[in-house]
Amino acid sequence: MERTPVFNTALSFTRGKTVKNRLLMAPMTTCSGFHDGSVPQDLVDYYGQRAQGLGAVIVECCFIDPLGPAFPGALGIDNDKKIPGLARVAKAIKQQGALAILQIYHGGRMVEPELIGGRTPVAPSAVAAAREGATIPRALNLGEIDALITKFGDAVNRAIKAGFDGVEIHGANTYLLQQFYSPHSNRRDDQWGGDREKRSRFPLAVLDIAHQIAERAEASDFIIGYRFSPEEIEKPGITFGDSLYLLEKLAERGLDYVHFSLGHWSRSSIVDLEDPTPLIARYRQAISSGSSLAQVPVIGVGGIVNRADVENALRAGYDLLAVGKACIVYPDWWQRLNAGENLSLEMASTQREALCIPEPLWHFSLVDAMIRDEQSAGKKFKAGIYHEKVEAEALKLNIDVQLDTDRITDIRLQPDSCLDVDFTQTFEQLRTRMLVANSPYVDAIAGATTQSEALKKAVSRALSTSSKHWAQDSGVDPASLENYDVIVIGSGGAGLAAAINAHDLGAKVVIVERMPTIGGNTLKASVGMNAAQTTYQRAKGIEDTKACFYEETLRGGKYKNNPDLLQQFVERAPAAIDWLAKQQIILSDITITGGMSIDRTHRPADRSAVGGFLISGLVKNLNQRNIDVLLDTKAESIEYQDDTVIGLTVVDEYGERRVLRAKAIIVATGGFSANTKMVEHYRPELTGFVTTNHKGATGSGITLLQALGAETVDMAEIQIHPTVEQRSAYLISESIRGGGAILVSQAGERFCNEMDTRDKVSAQIIALAEKSAWIIFDEQVRSQNKAADEYLAKGFVVQGKDAPDLAKKTGMDPDVLAHTLAIFNQAVRQQQDPQFGRTTALRHPLENAPFYAINIAPGVHHTMGGVAISTQAQVLDTQHRPITGLWAAGEVVGGIHGANRIGGNAVADIIIFGLLAGEQAANWVKTNI
Repeated sequence: MERTPVFNTALSFTRGKTVKNRLLMAPMTTCSGFHDGSVPQDLVDYYGQRAQGLGAVIVECCFIDPLGPAFPGALGIDNDKKIPGLARVAKAIKQQGALAILQIYHGGRMVEPELIGGRTPVAPSAVAAAREGATIPRALNLGEIDALITKFGDAVNRAIKAGFDGVEIHGANTYLLQQFYSPHSNRRDDQWGGDREKRSRFPLAVLDIAHQIAERAEASDFIIGYRFSPEEIEKPGITFGDSLYLLEKLAERGLDYVHFSLGHWSRSSIVDLEDPTPLIARYRQAISSGSSLAQVPVIGVGGIVNRADVENALRAGYDLLAVGKACIVYPDWWQRLNAGENLSLEMASTQREALCIPEPLWHFSLVDAMIRDEQSAGKKFKAGIYHEKVEAEALKLNIDVQLDTDRITDIRLQPDSCLDVDFTQTFEQLRTRMLVANSPYVDAIAGATTQSEALKKAVSRALSTSSKHWAQDSGVDPASLENYDVIVIGSGGAGLAAAINAHDLGAKVVIVERMPTIGGNTLKASVGMNAAQTTYQRAKGIEDTKACFYEETLRGGKYKNNPDLLQQFVERAPAAIDWLAKQQIILSDITITGGMSIDRTHRPADRSAVGGFLISGLVKNLNQRNIDVLLDTKAESIEYQDDTVIGLTVVDEYGERRVLRAKAIIVATGGFSANTKMVEHYRPELTGFVTTNHKGATGSGITLLQALGAETVDMAEIQIHPTVEQRSAYLISESIRGGGAILVSQAGERFCNEMDTRDKVSAQIIALAEKSAWIIFDEQVRSQNKAADEYLAKGFVVQGKDAPDLAKKTGMDPDVLAHTLAIFNQAVRQQQDPQFGRTTALRHPLENAPFYAINIAPGVHHTMGGVAISTQAQVLDTQHRPITGLWAAGEVVGGIHGANRIGGNAVADIIIFGLLAGEQAANWVKTNI
């Protein structure tokens, strides 16, 4: 049916209120609320500016219960104290002549424990979300369900008191209302679960109480809308037919509008890939003219920027349109639209204050991706569509990569009946990440790493092909595109830090990585980054000194550390923490590791593993600077001429050999823990040990530099980590012991000071008859360490409802384990461990059920030896002279850690010396042009 564009005409809702035109501001998360969910002034200004000209503003979702916030900086409507702040928002919107509508929600199982004080999230059933590392929620009891319905009613009452014209009940994005309706998340067998009629009762009850509150408040024209996600990819999940069933029931009870939750208004099914019909078309076809739902206006969202977008979406079947990113970039979007301007979603990095964008929103990925400065323009592409094949294990498929002259505009998956729903979800998530970043170098999707990397690689090939085509058409010599100032070999933390710092000092940089993915061994880092006298320590009242840090690292390394390198390491550590913070990589939480006497191990605020967090942040910075990355590319030899570096010979995945020209090279290829022959050559007694390292940790950089006469030091100093899950060779973070856990033997007894250095704890485990041990911790330790949820998801953890149950499941004597826990808990209360002399991480008694255990044994973890460097990160030859034009950083280097590395010092090492190498190489290039 042809529909006439009417975006500047009014529409009256069922309950009486009229919206002056069909254009609304979409409810977009800003993450800008205060810690308690209250409203800051800059958020009031943000909404007030963007309301001008629009028919209505739907304010971002507000949680209705303290257990409900699904993201940091969420706004709340969970108590009366929130009313004044929300009233300021409503007033600012209505002063511009727009209606003010407030979205209300509860996150349910999508809430992270860290956001609610370490408590367990709640949901209809104790079923975790279908994502790796998701917390298993606690099932709500009948009384709690009734209480939540009341709290939704209370939220409606507060919205009325705050002056809002309506509320939008958030039944989408896998939050609590959707969880009740979903057969994946709702496995109940009472009146709130079962068939879809019973599963619909909770959202219907919330709608009913909203009506009751509005009537009680004599707000008969108060708008009540409902947002929904039309499908779920989970199995079993909500189907499009299920959504229509629920919406019809809601419409019968009285709705002013329904709001599709889609990435683009024209999106088709994410489940039935063979049907390209837009969901809005299916919606219009499915509802009969006489049904209650047919009388309810429909809001579309996603991809609305210019007038053509508005007209096409209205013709497709929507009555109203919610505008997202365009309203962020253009506070006066409605005026620009009416003036006929052709708009693009771009902002300069200097515009935040002028555009009145709260700082947390400014750093949000979707917004950050729209920040484009002319000076940071990257590679040039020949515009067009490039076809690539994706191959990963049994997966073989085709994609179309659409490019403009400077960016990726779309990535499309060609229809294939063999594709399963799981990959479709992976593709959609990864596609979004790459479009946001304008780069294939983004985080892989958890649980689908192999598929993610194959897709990223295919997009990378398309970019490379297009860039070559651009060069040919422009008459540019393709070889000239590969002339650089600095080449960085290796894309772990050291390599990325070096590349970013060298770039920021004016160098043209390329990263060469022989693996198919970015991140190296840094991705496996778990505990944190050590530094003394930092801003974050001072903020927490932790008194520390660099002298103490130096002495404890020297003692941990058995006094074999190079004292000059160690001094550089300790002195530069706080500045490295600050540098990361400037790149929006915040390590503000602090814990402790073995061998340290003071909390100085910095980690993310959510206490997650530092490695993935670090690499994700560094890659984001890499993309912002458009630094070239060559994956699946082996560094074969460093080219020298007249004692000067002139380039690097590389071999790509197709066997093509070429020379990249450069004046300086930084080697950051990591250690050799995954090179079994090399490990056994230097330490024969480690034959048969598993390694925690990724398969690329083979010592290739050491060999590369030795060919040029580089000196090596401490090659026989190889560290084994005491806590490695043996079946997977997965490192169990030291933060678990640092959080208060203990180690016990199969007999159920402690046998060492768990917070001693890694070499000593490893030796004690090996000395046990079973040569393995159990890490024992309770619910309080688990709640304070996000890594523990990851171990649970991976199946490493044995869980007991109490200590005797845990003993039974692990084959221990319950009485012995009970005695062990009693003695340790007494030591914690006295802050004195007479058994083994543990003086740190005596945080709290282990007594909060449930209890957990992971079976571990030592594994090869770190090679302290490597090439020799100067205090300026220059590679030294066998005569201890700098080799011109060569720098090295990270685990490829020896001498810093001595005979044993302290946990948390590796991450500090890679950032500190990566930054130093990047700085020195860039400055050397400037002075030797």
